[in-house]
Amino acid sequence: MTGPWGCARRGYVLEKYQQLFHRHAPSFLRHVLEGFRELRLSATEAADQLEISRSRLYALRTEYLEACANQTAHLWVPGGSGGDHTPAWPEPVLSLLKKRLGCSPPCPYSFVASEAWRLHSFKLDRAQVRRWAIQNHYAHPVPPQRPRAPVRRWQRSQIGELWQLDASPHRWFPQLPFDFPMLNMLDDCSRLFVGSKLYDRELLLSYFDFVPAAFLAHGRPLQLYVDYHSIFFSQTPEALTQLGWALKFYDISFLYAPTPQAKGKIEREHQFWQKRLPPYFASEQITDLENANRHIDDLRHHRNRHETHRELGRTPQRAWDLAKSQQRSVIRPAPRCPCWPYVWSQRTTLKLGSDCRVPIGSQRVRLEHPPGSKVVLCLHPSGHHSVLAAQPEPKQKPAILFTNRPN
Repeated sequence: MTGPWGCARRGYVLEKYQQLFHRHAPSFLRHVLEGFRELRLSATEAADQLEISRSRLYALRTEYLEACANQTAHLWVPGGSGGDHTPAWPEPVLSLLKKRLGCSPPCPYSFVASEAWRLHSFKLDRAQVRRWAIQNHYAHPVPPQRPRAPVRRWQRSQIGELWQLDASPHRWFPQLPFDFPMLNMLDDCSRLFVGSKLYDRELLLSYFDFVPAAFLAHGRPLQLYVDYHSIFFSQTPEALTQLGWALKFYDISFLYAPTPQAKGKIEREHQFWQKRLPPYFASEQITDLENANRHIDDLRHHRNRHETHRELGRTPQRAWDLAKSQQRSVIRPAPRCPCWPYVWSQRTTLKLGSDCRVPIGSQRVRLEHPPGSKVVLCLHPSGHHSVLAAQPEPKQKPAILFTNRPN
């Protein structure tokens, strides 16, 4: 076994050998193992006499039988492991461990190990971080026992079949007494995070900012898995919400989760961020959304590329790339459509007055359009406005009457 974890394991084995020698003389060890070999002692009796586990007993018996085969049983003693050759951890890594584990709340051990690799290219295992924390008085308090999770639904077989979308309000900044919503979206097949971002409030404009950015970065899926929030589900039969209409415009539909437990994958990813981000923001003294989202992008990319998913046995990016290479993909590219910025905007139908003016913010803007006709006012996620002569239509260039979009 190689690497820092292998060295730590050899040190652990050496410690066990030293304890064995301290308790028992070599002649007594040989006597017990000879009795075990000749079946005068059972495995349980031999292990009890040597005060070791059955697995360690069988490991010692293997060494003893080799000595018997070489006719050196009378000279046999347990061999050493070679000692603990673990290299000293670099000072920047130790400083990082103290920073991440010494904040309130402390970072999870797995996240600290991930940060050591992301920031210093120093590979640590979660168990190594935990052991270091215990030895240096940075250990976490023991968490309460959680109820057993419900049975998990297996993932889709193709990337892009289903993306799970949900919001998680949480106190992300321990220094601030406010909850902010975090929008998360992941691919159900590969568990790739296609988007994660904090917003001031969970509004329609937040989704109009978040969803198309993920499509531009990763392509379009077939369906989005959502709950019955009013942004997704209309109480009017057969009607679509504005977000539902925008998705249908680009051939994407909603799939509604029957219960909160049915969205187990995205809920567990919420927990992933809830455990990591508050201590991270506390240790980095981050208290504003813009700065926080820049850090979230770095953490999300690192998680996708370098952290092995427990159920998949590989990183999400590797699972995504593998599905592509095996042609298990229904991802479609984001279209080059002139309607794109207007579809992903909050639209309101207005009727022009006799003065041909429409209210935009605190002003009334005059349009070169017949009085009494209807126009479409678009509020974009960036905060600027546009006015269209009609609702966006596929394969048609929108007629723009006004825009105050900054250059």
